[in-house]
Amino acid sequence: MEGGRLMLYELFNWLEQTFALPGATAMAFISTRTGLAAVSSLLISLFFGKRIIAWLRRMQLGEVIRDDIGLDHQSKQGTPTMGGVIILLSTLIPSLLFVRMDSIYGWLIFFVMLTLGLVGFIDDYIKVVKKNKSGLAGRFKIAGQVSVGLVLGLILYSHPNFEAVNTLSTVPFAKNLTIDYAYFGETMGWFIYLGVSIFIITAVSNATNLTDGLDGLATGISAICGIVFAIFAYVSGRIDFSGFLDIMYLPGAGELTVFAAALVGACMGFLWYNTHPANVFMGDTGSLALGGAFGALALMLHKELLLPFICGVFFFETVSVIIQTSYFKYTKWTTGEGQRFFLMAPIHHHFEKKGWSESKIVVRFWIVAILMALISLLTLKIR
Repeated sequence: MEGGRLMLYELFNWLEQTFALPGATAMAFISTRTGLAAVSSLLISLFFGKRIIAWLRRMQLGEVIRDDIGLDHQSKQGTPTMGGVIILLSTLIPSLLFVRMDSIYGWLIFFVMLTLGLVGFIDDYIKVVKKNKSGLAGRFKIAGQVSVGLVLGLILYSHPNFEAVNTLSTVPFAKNLTIDYAYFGETMGWFIYLGVSIFIITAVSNATNLTDGLDGLATGISAICGIVFAIFAYVSGRIDFSGFLDIMYLPGAGELTVFAAALVGACMGFLWYNTHPANVFMGDTGSLALGGAFGALALMLHKELLLPFICGVFFFETVSVIIQTSYFKYTKWTTGEGQRFFLMAPIHHHFEKKGWSESKIVVRFWIVAILMALISLLTLKIR
């Protein structure tokens, strides 16, 4: 690579000069690379997904279903899991080909997704290979999430590329209003920002993991979230669009559009095999990687406060668990007998207990996710 160009740009440039084959000029445009990344990731997911699923089945790497979930889910026992490997490969390979290799945004998002994917892989490995339903001990999983959030926060705060806006966060539905983490001083701002980074990476990755309980639920919602982040990255990375919309201009952030498009393509390809009845589950390998990527995208695009809208379903799933746990402890403390607020948490299991079919829950949650995505995009104009 030379002059910060793309790996494939150099190849197309050589072909154009040597054989008069056009194409190098088009590779310079983010829109072209975004489309190529989306198509490539979809094809990789579809083509290699079938082979990876067959390998997982041969290795007997099947899902271990909790006893308290219900009889409907016990039939899923043994379905190949760790399918998040498909999402990781289908996202990262096109991203490495089409994202500029001199982009700090690109390397940061690669780091977050790959590292949390590894944490999830270890958790899945302990569950399906070591036959330990508890998986990776909670303290080790949290340690991995905190470490990723800490590293990401340190780089975003201290790297010269982000110096002008590193402590700012956009306030939704408010024009020209931002939160400055350094309001109480540089040192305090540094601690606050690192805390925010750690919290977001940990919270969103766990929220995505909680949502991954029904066939196609987390996968479809992740694709919707990816589209929203792709749009925000594109308009934030263009000085003309950001000026017209009067939003924060982030030089180089357009490269995240290419990554987000690859992620969407990977999720759509994985959904081919993950839709009900699922041939494969993403496991923690996929859910932690996807959630970490969304948290990192929000931090890099300064849209932390928009996360409850962009990732609205993930947010509600987490809140339902918090309500369930808190209410149970409160009633146990006050009455001596713990009671449940929902029939079961996360909330998608509550609707299962009410008699909704799995497909109905998934599609309706997708509709809610689309509604939340549209509300998120409206913040570009309604302020």
